[in-house]
Amino acid sequence: MIELHSTPTPNGQKVMIMLEEIGIEWKHIDVNIGVGEQFQPQHLKLNPNNKIPAIVDTEGPDGGLYTMMESGAILVYLAEKSGRFLPMDARKRYDSLQWLFFQVAHIGPMFGQANHFNQQVRDNQYAKDRYNNESARLYRVLDNRLSECKWLAGDEYTIADIATYPWCKGHADLGIEESSFPNFMCWFESMEARPAVKRNNELAAAIRAHMEKAAKDKPAINIYDTKDNAERLARAKSTEPR
Repeated sequence: MIELHSTPTPNGQKVMIMLEEIGIEWKHIDVNIGVGEQFQPQHLKLNPNNKIPAIVDTEGPDGGLYTMMESGAILVYLAEKSGRFLPMDARKRYDSLQWLFFQVAHIGPMFGQANHFNQQVRDNQYAKDRYNNESARLYRVLDNRLSECKWLAGDEYTIADIATYPWCKGHADLGIEESSFPNFMCWFESMEARPAVKRNNELAAAIRAHMEKAAKDKPAINIYDTKDNAERLARAKSTEPR
């Protein structure tokens, strides 16, 4: 059994899709980052970085309980546990890891910043231009890569595709259209046709609705204002049982 402690953000959905793809028994444990649940002592034991997602595997590498943080690392772990979506062939394996790390190092951070300045701080034109332009460049990298092969790592569907897809759902907001990015759009449509991805999208919507309802009377925090994160973290650590 895999417990996924998360919110259905792009990083959370990366793991959800993988779990649906490999068909392992799993359940979602809600961690509502909008009300600060990532700072609760029990979550910090799973992810000391006060982020999501984190997993608990009740049948870890030695047969016992094992916890992990960082979505990219979790995908590698689940791929090796299940023997799926990370090729054994050395060249194909390293191709998969290259494009997985491309998502972790570039797509996630840059798309996240673009979303932040487009939606939260709309009066900062310099930042909007910087991150929107960089996001468009990254979509071009994806389109160029996908002109050479069906999937990001080559001829096989891998964790690189799983990691990248949730971050690309908002491509239309950045002006990414089929006429200019045909190879990317073909890949995106192939992703959306996968049953596991369809199930993820339905689950993500249901989980968000459930979490919003559960948080109705709880005070929200500004997750974008991190100046008091150190104080929150210290407060949470001080309440941990000794």
